[in-house]
Amino acid sequence: MPVVPRLFGAFCALVMLTACAPGALPQESPTSSADNPKADAVMRIVRDTMAQANLKAVIVRVTVDGKEVVTQALGESMTGVPATTGMHFRNGAVAISYVSTLLLELVDEKKVSLDDKLSKWLPEIPHADRVTLGQLAHMTSGYVDYVIGNTAMDDALYTNPFRRWTTRELLDYAVNRPLLYEPGTNWNYAHTNYVLLGLALEKATGQEMSKLLSDKVLRPLGLTNTVNSLTPAIPSPVLHAFSSERRAFLKIPASTPFYEETSFWDPSWTITHGAIQTTNIYDMEASAVGIGSGRLLSADSYKKMVSTDLRGKTRKQPGCTTCDEMTDIYTYGYGIVISGNWLIQNPMFAGYAALEAYLPSQKIAIAIAVTFAPEAFDDQGNYTNESDTVFRKVAAELAPEDAPPMRPRK
Repeated sequence: MPVVPRLFGAFCALVMLTACAPGALPQESPTSSADNPKADAVMRIVRDTMAQANLKAVIVRVTVDGKEVVTQALGESMTGVPATTGMHFRNGAVAISYVSTLLLELVDEKKVSLDDKLSKWLPEIPHADRVTLGQLAHMTSGYVDYVIGNTAMDDALYTNPFRRWTTRELLDYAVNRPLLYEPGTNWNYAHTNYVLLGLALEKATGQEMSKLLSDKVLRPLGLTNTVNSLTPAIPSPVLHAFSSERRAFLKIPASTPFYEETSFWDPSWTITHGAIQTTNIYDMEASAVGIGSGRLLSADSYKKMVSTDLRGKTRKQPGCTTCDEMTDIYTYGYGIVISGNWLIQNPMFAGYAALEAYLPSQKIAIAIAVTFAPEAFDDQGNYTNESDTVFRKVAAELAPEDAPPMRPRK
């Protein structure tokens, strides 16, 4: 997804774990480069990118076929507080892949169909009789995004980043507007889709999203450190985030230093409530493996999840900020992004950026979380998901014959 100026970044998330506290953390044992040349190569890339991209902290974990290559943290969480591999952070769009997995599990169980109209579960939502559950998951419904390119919502978010939002308030920014295109005929990134999908699956099953995802996705994958964020709180130890992204909104001149803590901005705007999470680098890597391998899905559903069928069928569209052509660099499957042959998710918002990736053919998993130093932000407060940069360089090092395509630098 292209970088979105200032606006919290293209993001989002899903999941509420019932009565789930963070699990025990593995002992920190940074891999010795003398014993592991792959680890040395990975960390050289991390250090170089950290300096070039002005990153405050980087946490990285890499495994191959379940065996650790390296797990390390560099930089500071706060001034004088080193980042550690056990620190927690928001996982954003990583959880979208959990919800799409849940949907496909329910399809495998014949409890819902991808062709079910949204109106079957949420008849009160405008256009619900034209949109299917599959189109919501594929982001081909045509619903307007309530965040990206939505000036009124953007202004409200930046006016008070500690505001608690209801799902109804979020949807009111999007569902009453005309669809951007006939459902199924184009693609646009829209947080709206997964808010609606989450609500529909709750109605279809009669269960809260928290229980559904806990029982059917998180616990089966062993994600003991991934928990729902009922409040802006993050379990300790915390990877703190800082940002300059409100600079332009607050009309702060480029010559005036501006860099504020954003760790505890309220995340309730991001997705269906009961599906907003914090995690750590161990669970990020486990998610890359579990979701990327399709462990919880039938062969047919996994094939749908990682399909690149949208390539050649989507386009940029006037008046649609998030409509785009699917390419080898970025193609949207069902809640997951295909880049080359790698399966990824890449959240960025409120001073955090992260990426988890899996290459099925070689069973390589990469998980990265980063925060940003003041120099990472331009004079308008814009910044880039540099975890993506780290990923593409590390992946090329570990799988040179199957490296993900590199994004052009602007």
